Amino acid sequence: MPNTFELIASVTVPSGGQAAIDFTSIPNTYTDLCLQLSLRNSRSGQVIQEGLITFNGSTSGYSERILRGSGSAAISSSGSGANFSLNGFPAGSSTASTFGSANLYIPNYAGSSNKSASAEFITENNATEAYAYMNALLWSNTAAITSISISAGATYTWVQHSTAYLYGVKNA
Repeated sequence: MPNTFELIASVTVPSGGQAAIDFTSIPNTYTDLCLQLSLRNSRSGQVIQEGLITFNGSTSGYSERILRGSGSAAISSSGSGANFSLNGFPAGSSTASTFGSANLYIPNYAGSSNKSASAEFITENNATEAYAYMNALLWSNTAAITSISISAGATYTWVQHSTAYLYGVKNA
């Protein structure tokens, strides 16, 4: 069956940055969701910084398995906590004006079972330190996903021109 992607909403961060990108009132009329991100974090003194993702404002039930490659080594790790952590977005010490790209796919987001998701993303940096990531994610909650927040973490912001696009996917 072909998939049809329909843009639900998009955000482009304005001058001055913003601490979080929020999608609210997500309709339950699709089979899946796809989130496309192009982000850069304001944190100085760091080459990369994480993005923190939460569903429905919930601060529990998140677990993930992470695979990271740097071009010279690969590592895997796992974690759980109050959100999903998408590591690897360029920060203040990365090459100027570079943004990391991420794709988060959430099947059956409106169903009544726990929510799984997959994420893949890369850093962009014209230097030796750059990474590629793949994450397997699980939100142990049976509620339909009606909102998604992408936080820059702590006291940081997403810089101007960072973008996020939320698509609904229909199996036609």
